[in-house]
Amino acid sequence: MIFRLARPLLAALDPETAHRATIRALKVGLYPRRRNDRNPALRIEVAGLDFPNPLGIAAGFDKDGEVAGALLGMGFGFAELGTVTPRAQAGNPRPRLFRLNEDQAVINRMGFNNKGHNALRRRLAARAGKPGLLGVNIGANAAAADRIADYCRGLETFYDVARYVAVNISSPNTPGLRNLQERGALEELMQALLATRAGLAERAGRSVPVFLKLSPDLSSAELDDVLDVALARGADGLILTNTTVRRDGLRSAQGSEAGGLSGRPLLAPSSGMLAHAWRATGGRIPLIGVGGIASARDAYAKIRAGASLVQLYTALVYQGPGLIGRILDGLGEALVRDGFGSIEEARGTCAQQAGPGRTRRNGT
Repeated sequence: MIFRLARPLLAALDPETAHRATIRALKVGLYPRRRNDRNPALRIEVAGLDFPNPLGIAAGFDKDGEVAGALLGMGFGFAELGTVTPRAQAGNPRPRLFRLNEDQAVINRMGFNNKGHNALRRRLAARAGKPGLLGVNIGANAAAADRIADYCRGLETFYDVARYVAVNISSPNTPGLRNLQERGALEELMQALLATRAGLAERAGRSVPVFLKLSPDLSSAELDDVLDVALARGADGLILTNTTVRRDGLRSAQGSEAGGLSGRPLLAPSSGMLAHAWRATGGRIPLIGVGGIASARDAYAKIRAGASLVQLYTALVYQGPGLIGRILDGLGEALVRDGFGSIEEARGTCAQQAGPGRTRRNGT
């Protein structure tokens, strides 16, 4: 109801101003409440973490952890905060966020605008002891002399306050950042990160999962290289995918703006990469599906293509917070309809090639 009343006003505002207005509304409690553990069939364990449901909010919505409690209170099973960099940075000049209404999409060239590690860490530390599963998405400062050092610093900073850390090496809005997905550079990055984690785990007595967030613009050969490194080095999961620089088939006038495209046009390519990763790894590494999800059907398709978890953001711009409940209810109904007792049972069952030990059931 609140969103239906506010939508015309938000749509009339500059997109970035509308986003800040949304954050302010969440801060003062103007959002619908929903328990995120209402359906036990949606619970899933991933990388040793117990998720009350598989639907999360993607990084980019709450960069500085201002409304983590509100996001969980709306029904999300987890929230990924960030992307956050060691030092605060303003990001790229405005305008840098564009709605593509005809395409149900968004283009952003934000450039990792955030208040830095210390601000987010203080907010997370203040939440100590409160329920809810929060991950932190880390990046490198645009002017960093040593980007690998920035990522290691992020892991160190959030190790005791984040349930998992997502390593963003796929944003198109920081020049050269995507080069870290190249095999040699990724080997070096993973070696440094996992060595850092080993030292932290020894002191803390627990190992925090490390996920890699990948670009949808990788070729099949490039993706296979990333998968090889991720498996060999022991990454705990892959997030597929970030935004794309491709502009195929867009209708909106602002479709030629520079930046990363998200929303409906990303559904097919990101889901294709997800299915490829599932087949190539035989389900040996958890996959988080993100890109273009705007319905329970979309979320369920990603799960059956191999995702253990799914994330969304752009669809909220067009459908509002009611979408969260519709997706969760729809996932529960889909499991019952297809004879699955859990998300884990449904995972990967519509991949073109089932993983080891799996059979296709009610295949599509």
